[in-house]
Amino acid sequence: MTDPDATTASALLGASVHRQVRQMVLTGELEPSAPLSVPALATRLGVSRSPVREAVQQLIYEGLAVNVPHAGARVAAIDDDQVRDVLAVRAVLDGLAAAEAAAKLTEADLAKLATILAEQEANLRGAADTARDTELDLEFHTFIRDRAGNRPLADELARLEAQAHLYRGDLWRSELNRRVALREHRRIVEALESGHAQDARAAAEAHVCGLVTRLGRR
Repeated sequence: MTDPDATTASALLGASVHRQVRQMVLTGELEPSAPLSVPALATRLGVSRSPVREAVQQLIYEGLAVNVPHAGARVAAIDDDQVRDVLAVRAVLDGLAAAEAAAKLTEADLAKLATILAEQEANLRGAADTARDTELDLEFHTFIRDRAGNRPLADELARLEAQAHLYRGDLWRSELNRRVALREHRRIVEALESGHAQDARAAAEAHVCGLVTRLGRR
């Protein structure tokens, strides 16, 4: 008979390992095209190989890693054209998520978004921190799409947003881009506060389309 406690512990460990390896990829600690060696990562994280192997397979499914014949898994690399394609699709889906969330957000939800905006504003007073700023940006968008209550939409957006964050241009480090992103995030929250689905959709789409525009400023 399967031990329920052991099954739960295994699932929790697997989720933790996936989260840690995913964070290494998204923050650039594991750079594009870097090998995802299961033995090396297992040693680094102090766990067995099995949860690491599962985590790497999940990253491949999410589009954050690729399996190279005769070389094994590596962190995916994304160029200018690919990130534009990803963002073009994400703009439409982010708009849909914001529109669906507009009628469902509670006062507590809006307060949470306000807290994230305040933290982003405070961070602008200091130097860019790729790991910190990436995590906070992901938190902002993840919160909205989760509140939309549409699981297929949330899952697809999670993959697209993660792939966009693989991009290693100065898009995520420029002080100008950070200020503009905060201003656009505020517009999204203001539209969500109003409860107007179409305004929320337009603000969310404009934010992602703005990322595409800012790619050309490098």
